[in-house]
Amino acid sequence: MKHRLLFSILLTLVVATTPGCASFLPSSGPTRGNVEKVEKNNVSSGIQVLDVNRDLTQELLAARHNVTFAALALSEKDLATPSQVVGPGDVIEISIWETPPATLFSSSVTSPDGTTVQPGVTPTTFPAQQINAEGLVSVPFIGAVPVGGMTLRQIERTVQERLKGKANSPQVVVRRVINTSSTVTVVGEVNKSSLIPLTPKHERLLDVLAASEGVKQEVSKLTVQLTRGGHVYAMPLEEVIRDNTQNIYAHPGDVVTVLYQPLSFTALGATAKNAEISFEAKGINLAQALARVGGLQNALANAKGVFIFRYEPLDNLHWPNRPSVITPENTVPVVYRVDLSDASSFFAAQSFPIRDKDVLYVATAPSVQLSKFLSLLGQVVSPTMSTSVQVRTLTRE
Repeated sequence: MKHRLLFSILLTLVVATTPGCASFLPSSGPTRGNVEKVEKNNVSSGIQVLDVNRDLTQELLAARHNVTFAALALSEKDLATPSQVVGPGDVIEISIWETPPATLFSSSVTSPDGTTVQPGVTPTTFPAQQINAEGLVSVPFIGAVPVGGMTLRQIERTVQERLKGKANSPQVVVRRVINTSSTVTVVGEVNKSSLIPLTPKHERLLDVLAASEGVKQEVSKLTVQLTRGGHVYAMPLEEVIRDNTQNIYAHPGDVVTVLYQPLSFTALGATAKNAEISFEAKGINLAQALARVGGLQNALANAKGVFIFRYEPLDNLHWPNRPSVITPENTVPVVYRVDLSDASSFFAAQSFPIRDKDVLYVATAPSVQLSKFLSLLGQVVSPTMSTSVQVRTLTRE
């Protein structure tokens, strides 16, 4: 009876530890082997499994730097100050000088003794007028002048050119009285949502935020979103403040939105704490993420089975295998694999960027599955052994 029971236990152990039966054991998630099966079935699953190393980390960091405000300014060749133009709704004032003897905008005066006296060199300033929807203003003696999309200097040269042959060596000065077209809209977590007029000073992003009386929330948890030309760009406010190259010039029509969006990742599996963990807008790396969840559980974790699940933008990487699944948002489902039993992986972990909505999962060690099975087996076998003992006792009696 004793040998038969032992044989039965060993046979059950062999069967239960095969891949098909191991799935019946309780688990907090997939094993390392389960995740790696996805890599072998890449074509059918569409999920990329990539090893985290120095080269991969550098590629991800480079992709992140390509979406900075400084990169935007460089791509637009906007390193110099942007020119300001006028548009419909603006109000401008035009002043014209003529060289004596003036003939068009001023006339001579006859003194009491009959002597003709030329007036002094004073400008003729016309009433301020608003640029109409077609971008036109009216100037005496030359009619409608298209000024929409011009700078003030260009308007001066245009009016001056049209007055040649009519006025005596005219000189023109144009001043913008009311600015409604060269503005930036600032909304979100600011103390005063505003329409900020741009001036010849050439305001930068932080200037327009200051004109909106600053932000409401803690700087480290805010993101600045810039909408320009149909495209949207975003960066942590803290990084814009720290790096002056990111504090680019504001352009007419920009929409600057300050967002309070606490970023977070989710930790699951054999970590000391399973939870959703918030982090700063400037971001954290994998090493910091592991520290914030208390690291790996020594008695449970598989150091070779640390994974980050993410939807990665298609353009961020040179994919080793052509992605077979691309979401409507142009992202690819990716599982990043980290082997923390390799000391060199800790260097990559110090740079590997954690992103909003990442899932950090640590698989359990194979020995843990065996321990679970033995515990389960003990619960099944113990009553049998107890019954066997009772039968043998009764037989002796």
